[in-house]
Amino acid sequence: MNPTISPALPGSSLNARRRLRELGRLADGDTDSMVDVLVVGLGATGAGAALDAATRGLTVAAIDAHDLAFGTSRWSSKLIHGGLRYLASGQLDVAHESAVERGILMERTAPHLVRAQPFVLPLTPLVSRGQAALARAGFLAGDLLRVGARTSRSTLPQPRTLSAVETRHLAPALRPTGLRGGLLSWDGRLSDDARLVTAIARTAAAYGARVLTRTRALELHRDGALVRDETTGQELRIRARTVINAAGVWAGGLVDDVRLRPSRGTHLVLRSEDLGRLSAGLHIPIPGETNRFVLVLPQGDGRVYVGLTDEPVDGDIPDVPEVPETDIGFLLDVLGSALDVTVQRADVAGAFAGLRPLLDTRDAAGRTADISRKHAVLTSPSGVVTVVGGKLTTYRRMAQDAVDAAVTAGGLTAGPCRTASVPLVGAARPQALAGLDVPARLVYRYGSEAPAVHALGLEDPALARPVVPGHPVTVAELVWAVRHEGALDTSDLLDRRTRIGLVPEDRSTAEGAALDALARTAQVE
Repeated sequence: MNPTISPALPGSSLNARRRLRELGRLADGDTDSMVDVLVVGLGATGAGAALDAATRGLTVAAIDAHDLAFGTSRWSSKLIHGGLRYLASGQLDVAHESAVERGILMERTAPHLVRAQPFVLPLTPLVSRGQAALARAGFLAGDLLRVGARTSRSTLPQPRTLSAVETRHLAPALRPTGLRGGLLSWDGRLSDDARLVTAIARTAAAYGARVLTRTRALELHRDGALVRDETTGQELRIRARTVINAAGVWAGGLVDDVRLRPSRGTHLVLRSEDLGRLSAGLHIPIPGETNRFVLVLPQGDGRVYVGLTDEPVDGDIPDVPEVPETDIGFLLDVLGSALDVTVQRADVAGAFAGLRPLLDTRDAAGRTADISRKHAVLTSPSGVVTVVGGKLTTYRRMAQDAVDAAVTAGGLTAGPCRTASVPLVGAARPQALAGLDVPARLVYRYGSEAPAVHALGLEDPALARPVVPGHPVTVAELVWAVRHEGALDTSDLLDRRTRIGLVPEDRSTAEGAALDALARTAQVE
């Protein structure tokens, strides 16, 4: 293995050695160890805040009790939404903001990770002609959002009506009886939400941010935090001129007066062969609902995700939410309302659930599905800035608003926000990415770094083998994750840098390869 192979963006490598070095510098306690901004939480919003602050010329430390994308940011539908649902509910500002942020990701900052995804809404007997007309109008309105966001037609094609033959060509598993056709629409789709967070965090590191996983915040104060290194148990103080609390559903446990109403979104993981060839995703209307759908999302790795629910969660917030059988049954029932194939409980290869950190406004009553997804930035009397609400698509704007508030709260001198034009690690023009002489799957995941990842397998054939038979991820990708993407253990590798762990059977098979990757990297260091 050639240790000289490096990332495309200098200074972006995250690994155990760098973590130890930078944590030690923060623990020194002298004046030089103080940072301008301490960010707590390394999901999409926290990593985005670290990048935003660093690109404004501020010194930054960003910490997480676990790993990059450990919480909600890895449990999404992997979609970058244009805001159509929010337009339908009258939230015009949220809809426009979503469309703008989608365009930024697809055309400027992460074109290697976000690409256009076609969706078919099948016009089954359960969809009345009135509902079909309403959906058609909604998709046309969504296209106007695209125009307003100045996203090109070549990036997101125009929605249109499909015949029954065209509809079943894209999704042969649909039940033909009574099928009148379909509505084709387009939205943004991530190769992997956890990979987006990893790219944001690594880009922040390239601009000088100290990105520290396994570092738990115990207490937050105006001038920093008491933290614990979860790998050693050592406690230390990180001194900062201002603090941003981006801990998601755990944010309320770190500051007073932040009330959240978490909502659980559950997805099923199915094998692709159970649903046949899917050339597009599906919007399957939920009976009795006018603006909610179950999504069927082919992943290109032999798996299909089916989701999602929107159920309120009470009580303590777990590190990893459990999936109740009621959610699984609900999703299977909706799936069965439109498909010609029978998907049973035994066919569910895996399932995952994420908790949305929705702000509990005093006038919000009833279902969490009815709570606005607009984010909020709150500054406590102690001066800690907390950002909550929102969604994955708008992480960049959430981060911008949080840093603006932190600059004000801390009396800092900082430049303007730059992140709308700062490309993430691996980003390149589509023409350049298309010209890379490596498997397309690697380009979708690593962008301009794909040749370096591919080269590991060319130099050592043992690294080119699949981690799990029938799954495309190779040992080379695990080695790359340890050396450059901050993976510290097998869970980081299998549950976040790759998504092998979503299927328990595959996770068990891959354990040995993950341990091998960790050992190989330790030998090089």
